[in-house]
Amino acid sequence: MTTAVLTDHERTAVQAYLRLLHTVRAGFDTGSGPGDAPRPAVVPPSVLAEAEQALRDAGLTGNEEAFFRLLRDWCPPT
Repeated sequence: MTTAVLTDHERTAVQAYLRLLHTVRAGFDTGSGPGDAPRPAVVPPSVLAEAEQALRDAGLTGNEEAFFRLLRDWCPPT
């Protein structure tokens, strides 16, 4: 297994992305709305803004390939 050593900004970007991911998953896990219609996932704007700012600070805006490589190395699938 490869061990990635992240900068503080990269680590913050990965952590913000994971918080965003968990928030979206939680929104989808809430079940149905009135009349059994699926409820849309609600992502608080602050969570999305935090992730976007963290990507900018890490210099990863527009470089998804590098970001997801960092994410895979730092948080490998289980």
